[in-house]
Amino acid sequence: MADTKPVRGRFAPSPSGRMHLGNLFCALMAWLPVRAANGEMVLRIEDLDPGRSRMEYAMQMEDDLRWFGLDWDEGGSSGGPFGPYYQSQRTQLYEECFSKLREKGLVYPCYCTRGELHAAQAPHREDGMPVYSGRCRHLSEEERAKLSQHRRPAFRLEVPNREIHFTDGYQGSCTENLARDCGDFIIRRSDGVFAYQLAVVADDGEMGITQVVRGCDLLDSTPRQLYLYELLGYPAPQFYHIPLMMSEDGRRLSKRDHDQDLGFLRSIYHSPEPLLGLLGNRAGLLERPEPVTARELVEEFRKKPPAFFGVTECEKARPQFSTL
Repeated sequence: MADTKPVRGRFAPSPSGRMHLGNLFCALMAWLPVRAANGEMVLRIEDLDPGRSRMEYAMQMEDDLRWFGLDWDEGGSSGGPFGPYYQSQRTQLYEECFSKLREKGLVYPCYCTRGELHAAQAPHREDGMPVYSGRCRHLSEEERAKLSQHRRPAFRLEVPNREIHFTDGYQGSCTENLARDCGDFIIRRSDGVFAYQLAVVADDGEMGITQVVRGCDLLDSTPRQLYLYELLGYPAPQFYHIPLMMSEDGRRLSKRDHDQDLGFLRSIYHSPEPLLGLLGNRAGLLERPEPVTARELVEEFRKKPPAFFGVTECEKARPQFSTL
């Protein structure tokens, strides 16, 4: 019998400022395949970091999404059967997952400072991030007790010396050896806040998410998350890591870029159709950047999905999009 399980996608913004054009493009690309498949769309608010997250930004995000016609079936302030949909309210779930990993003997405290992690002798990946050496993995109980008198530890997950392989719907075939290319990674910070890697896996797993569309800057997080899916017993979704929208000088967009935030753009365009037409053209759904509604783009998606949907093998390092 054919699997009739519906497509469940999500958009999971961080409420640390007003959304910009790149955030909107990602939201649109996450929403279109779900609506084209008559699936279910979830809005989850990733407010893990209490120092940067604001409820007023979360409410503004909902208003911006509705203005553009991007609706959702559950989540946000609307709630739903898998709530709460704010990560700051899901700590109990993360505690349970953290305990499961500790019971497997894979979690240990790390007392390293940022300076120590970036020390010259530490190996680095191509992007300049240090690969953790595992220096705290084999500390004795006496050594841990002594270090804990001066520093609160973060907690790391021990990773295997084996390759994690997956096929991304846009980037194609991807492989990473976690021990060599990443090292043991943090799943709980020293201030007690659970790390993104653990929270996003727990949330997508519990919410039954089957499809994740997000920016290609998160591609290197995927092997770590796939390892967590495996350990926690969740089925992994299909991933699509799409191009980022860049500023004219080649920088990735930031919520500090006023000329690309949705408050500024809404004040200029007054209606969503011209902006959606421009984004639809950038995605390859429209031949020309002509005004269009979100629902009309769903029909265009059904007729001709962008090149980064449904692709199983393709060349990496695709070009990124420039801004309007």
